[in-house]
Amino acid sequence: MRKQRLRITMPAYHSSLNEEPDVRQVGNMSILPIRTRIRGPAPIADPSQPDIIDETLDLFRANSLFRNFEIKGPADRTLIVLILFISDCLAKLGTARTVPTQIEANKLLNTLSVDTFPIPGDANFPLNAHYAQPSSRAEADYLRQYLTQVRQELAARLVEKLYADGTGKPSKWWMSFQKRRFMNRSLGS
Repeated sequence: MRKQRLRITMPAYHSSLNEEPDVRQVGNMSILPIRTRIRGPAPIADPSQPDIIDETLDLFRANSLFRNFEIKGPADRTLIVLILFISDCLAKLGTARTVPTQIEANKLLNTLSVDTFPIPGDANFPLNAHYAQPSSRAEADYLRQYLTQVRQELAARLVEKLYADGTGKPSKWWMSFQKRRFMNRSLGS
């Protein structure tokens, strides 16, 4: 009798914001509200509810273990871009010559968040097959501004999480994911 190998695949964690009503979309990506003090075009979220940034930080470590991710809605597309950005942030901190302090990490990641980056439809965007490009130049500019604002807020909250223990060094539990690539991709930031 031949032995059969049992292969169990775990599903990735999807955004709970996929079913949000009345959410603007650019291309096929959701423009979700966030809690932030950074100026930009993002809608303001209810302070008592978790936003897409909270969700990304919560799901990053679990989802970064997956090579495949079935997109179930427009909020998942936003989630993917933000997870890939966190990977780039951790890689940036991991390649620093010395272990960065919290202030240095804030500066590094804020610079990374405002650097030029590809958006869906650009030739060097790594997931163009899964994303629709914005319908107009104005929509593309709006998406770039939105993603810049969200990246800045995400970088600030990531630094808070990385240095939450008060030791002045980034959390080894977060930094252990610096070489892991979600879906084997990188935004190339």
